[in-house]
Amino acid sequence: MTTVREIIAIPMGDAAGIGPEITVKSLAKEELYSMCKPLVVGDANILRKAIEVTEANLQVNTVEAPSDGLYEFGTIDIIDLANIDMDAFVPGQVSAQNGQAAFEFIKRSVELAMTGDVKAIATTPINKESLKAAKVPYIGHTEMLEDLGGAPDPLTMFQVNSMRIFFLTRHVSVAEAIKQMTKERVHDYLIRCDQALQRLGVENRKLAVAGLNPHAGEGGLFGNEEVEEIKPGVELAKASGIDAYGPVPADSVFFQALNGKYDAVLSLYHDQGHIAAKMTDFHRTISITNGLPFLRTSVDHGTAFDIAWKNIASEVSMYECIKLAAEYAPKFTRESL
Repeated sequence: MTTVREIIAIPMGDAAGIGPEITVKSLAKEELYSMCKPLVVGDANILRKAIEVTEANLQVNTVEAPSDGLYEFGTIDIIDLANIDMDAFVPGQVSAQNGQAAFEFIKRSVELAMTGDVKAIATTPINKESLKAAKVPYIGHTEMLEDLGGAPDPLTMFQVNSMRIFFLTRHVSVAEAIKQMTKERVHDYLIRCDQALQRLGVENRKLAVAGLNPHAGEGGLFGNEEVEEIKPGVELAKASGIDAYGPVPADSVFFQALNGKYDAVLSLYHDQGHIAAKMTDFHRTISITNGLPFLRTSVDHGTAFDIAWKNIASEVSMYECIKLAAEYAPKFTRESL
């Protein structure tokens, strides 16, 4: 069967970080071009410098529009925003110039995705301090994307190998997370998770909810959260037509999902799901932002200023990030936004 190669926009991220290097190293792998049409959105001079630092045998092709790209191995197509002054550029340091440029790379990528000129965005790391120095009114990718894409409260999903993990709560304390574990929230999130998987082209979707307490509470012996809130939320989801299970003890549910018993797990709090994913394979844990009018994948690491521009940063996460975008892009649908 012929692989559909969709155009994947790759905003370069904070130029002082490892984004340009890991982008070049990823695009130096020929097999990636059999999966998709990668298009860098960034600064061509920075890209050339990254090619020089990584000693990659690659050429740069600047284009005005995605339709102008060659998309051939050996050439990196780039929409050049030319917004970095190389005389002022310093690798590995916080910079207002780089923060502003990183935002502009993302903004242009979103514009291309919104018009359908690219099918997905695979993002490289940005730096919160550089954004702040540039007075960019966002603290990170998620906030930018939900505003630029007009999609409030996007839903994060991790994927590592075949395991998918959603998150009921995010950056709150464990005590606050427990307060948010209501049956209504569990019900709502299971519906949203099912819709997200459907848009990614996943059929016959089986969703498990992780337990909170040891042995998922043992019927109330080790806490009442499962009995009073989590299980009733699962039952509400089932009544809504969702193929949901649980709560399943957290010490086994992720292993079961990794081995195909479930298509995804709803993690109840931040570290529960993060630990499961990153212990499976730290470098291949990729984040997908669902609920946007376009597909977005991302590495799950930072700008790594301490090792930037030294040709030692691993490109594994970035390669997997682009690869996953390429895998889902042909099946991704924009309906039900």
